[in-house]
Amino acid sequence: MIFSIMEHSEAENKAQTILGSMNLDDKLTILGGVRGFFIPSNDKLEIPEVLMSDASGGVNIRETWLEDRVDTDLEKSVAFPCLIQLASTWNPDLCEKYATHIGEECRAGGIHILLGPGMNIYRHSQSGRNFEYLGEDPYLASRFIEKYVKGIQSTGVAATLKHFITNNTDFYRRKSNSIVGQRALHEIYLPAFQAGIDAGAMAVMTAYNLNGGEWCSQNKELIDDLLRDEMGFKWLVMTDWWAINDCEKAVKSGLDLEMPASEIFKKIPLLLEQGKVKEQELDRMVLNILKTCIAMDFYNGDFQDKTLLDNYSEHEKTALQTAREGIVLLKNNNSLLPLKNQKNILLTGRFTGEIARGGGASEVKGFNHITLVEALKEEFGDSINYIKNPSDEDLQRAEVVLVSTGTLDSEGYDRPFSLPEEEELRVKRVVSLNENTVVIVSAGGGIRMTDWNDIASSILYSWYGGQAGNRAIAEIVKGRINPSGKLPITIEREFADSPGSDYLPEGEELYHHWDSEGEEAHPVYDVHYDEDIFVGYRWYDRDKIKPLYSFGSGMSYTEFEYSDLHLSSSHLKHSDSLKVSFNVKNTGSEEGMEIVQVYVKDIESSLPRPEKELKSFAKILLLPGEVRTVEFTLNEDAFSFWDVESHGWKVEPGEFLISVGSSSDSLISHKVAYE
Repeated sequence: MIFSIMEHSEAENKAQTILGSMNLDDKLTILGGVRGFFIPSNDKLEIPEVLMSDASGGVNIRETWLEDRVDTDLEKSVAFPCLIQLASTWNPDLCEKYATHIGEECRAGGIHILLGPGMNIYRHSQSGRNFEYLGEDPYLASRFIEKYVKGIQSTGVAATLKHFITNNTDFYRRKSNSIVGQRALHEIYLPAFQAGIDAGAMAVMTAYNLNGGEWCSQNKELIDDLLRDEMGFKWLVMTDWWAINDCEKAVKSGLDLEMPASEIFKKIPLLLEQGKVKEQELDRMVLNILKTCIAMDFYNGDFQDKTLLDNYSEHEKTALQTAREGIVLLKNNNSLLPLKNQKNILLTGRFTGEIARGGGASEVKGFNHITLVEALKEEFGDSINYIKNPSDEDLQRAEVVLVSTGTLDSEGYDRPFSLPEEEELRVKRVVSLNENTVVIVSAGGGIRMTDWNDIASSILYSWYGGQAGNRAIAEIVKGRINPSGKLPITIEREFADSPGSDYLPEGEELYHHWDSEGEEAHPVYDVHYDEDIFVGYRWYDRDKIKPLYSFGSGMSYTEFEYSDLHLSSSHLKHSDSLKVSFNVKNTGSEEGMEIVQVYVKDIESSLPRPEKELKSFAKILLLPGEVRTVEFTLNEDAFSFWDVESHGWKVEPGEFLISVGSSSDSLISHKVAYE
C-alpha cells in the first residue's frame, strides 16, 4: 500500500465547497472533538467521524475510545520498542518500516490519525516522557522523524508532530513556562518539527506548557507566526487534551481543533455575539480541518482495511529487529558477554517476569509477550536458575549473575535520575558479591549508575523493548545477535552535572504519580533554558564535564578501526559541498554492524558554538576483516548556525574541523577552510 496525499490546492478547493454549505452550528460542531478521540461527523454534509489514536510505539488501544465503533475495534496491536530505543538503532530505514507497520494497524482498525511521532528533545534525564522521544540531538531526531512520517502516511494514516514546543518536563507540565532563546529554539528544538513538516506531516499537536509566558495551545507567536508562516505548515493544528485556558486567544492563535471539546471552547458563540471573534476566523479553522481530512481521503467510506491484519507477523518481526538493533552494550569487561559455556547462570531482579514499558499515551500492551525468564530459558535451558530473592551464597556460587533493574517512566510526572532505593541496593549487593555480573537496565532514559558502574562486569541498556524485547536481550546475551545499538543521549554521573538540572521550582521535590489536583493548584513556574544551544554532549564538551557514557557510544562483540580520513577539498566557497571519505575495518572475529558518525566544529566563531555537532551518520554491516570506504557529503547547512539578528541561517568564513568515528568521544579529524 502506497497512499498518495492530495495536493494542497485541490484539497483546499474541495474544502471551500463544503465550508460554503455549512451554517454556524455546523462550523461550531466540528471545532471540538467528541467521545475522547473523534472529530465529529455531520450527516447532512455526509462527513463521517474521524478517529485518532495515541502513539508512538504502536497503537494504544483503549476500549472507551471505540465504544461506539465496535466494527473497527483492534483486538490487539503490536507493542514496538519505545522511540528512544528506536533512536538507539541509528537506523532510519528501520524506522520507516517500523512506522509503516504501525500505520497498517491503524488502517486495519479504522484509525485515521496517529497522535505521534513525539519529538521533544531530551533536555534532562528526569523527564517522564523521554522514552517517547528520540534523544538529545536535533540532527539524529530529524532523520528519524522524516522517515517515521513517510512510513505512517504511506498507509493513508496522518502523522501528528508533537508536542509543539519545548515540552521538556512533565513536572506539573501545564504550569511550566519554558523561557528559551531564539537561537536555541531554531538550532535545538525546532529541527525535528521542521523535518516532519518537510516530510509532509498532516497534523501538529501543541504542548501543555507555556512558552514565553503564553500557553502553547493559544500562542499566536508560536502557531501562526512560527509554525505556519516561518515553518510553512499548512494543515491541521490540534491541542493536546484539555489544554485551552482562553478561548478567544485560542481562536486567534492559528489553532484549528480542540481535543476534546471543553466548556472553555463552548464559549465561542458568546464571543461571536460580543464581537470578540469573527466568523471568518472560525472559517479558517474549519477549512484547515476539512482540507486535511479531504487530502487524506478520510471521508471515503472504504478507509478501513481489515486485510492489513494479515501483516501482524511481519510487524512482530520488525518489533523484534528494532529491539535487537536498539539494545546498547555499554560495558563488557573481560568479554564476559556473550555467555557460551556457563552452566550456572543466576537470574534475578525487577523485570524478570514483568514487561517493562512506559506509561500514559505511549503505553502499548501488545500480545505474544515473552518474559525475561522465558526468553533466557529458551536460549540457555536449565543453565538459567531464576531466584527472586537470592542469598549471598546463591550469588557467590553462580558462574554469572544477570540482574534486571530500571524504572517505569510515564507522562504526567518526572522520575528521579537515581534508581529507587530498593533497586539501587539490589544492584550494589549483586555486583559486590559476584564479579561476573551483567546488569540489564530497562528505563526510558538515563539513570544513575555511578556507584556500581565500575564494579559491574557488563551493562546492557535495553530501554523498553516492547513485546519481544526480552527475546532480543536473550539473543544478545547468548551471542546469536551482535549488539549494535548506540546511545542517542549522554548519561551523566550525577544529575547536577547535566543541563537543566535546576529546573524544579526552588524548595520543591518530584512527585511520583499523576497529580491533577496538585497541578491545578500549582502556580505557573519558569524554566529558564540558560544552557541555550548547549544541550546534551554540547554541554558536557563545553564545560569539560566527563559523563559516565557519551552520546553515540555503544559496544559490539567485534572491533572496528577507522583510518584514511580524506576531504574532497581543503577550501570551500559559499554553497560548495564537501565530500568526506574514510575507511572502516572490522578487526575482530565476528560479523557486526557499526554506526559511523560525522561531526563538525567551527574552530573560531563570533558566537559560542559547540565543540562538535553531529552532521551525518550511517549504519554499516562488516564481515570479519572486511574494510569499507564510507563517504558522506556535507552541504552548507552542516556549517551554519542560527543568526538572531538576520533571523536566518549563517555560515562564517574560517576553519572547520571535520571528525569521524564510532562515538562522540572517539574521533579522527581533519580541517577545512570555508571562505
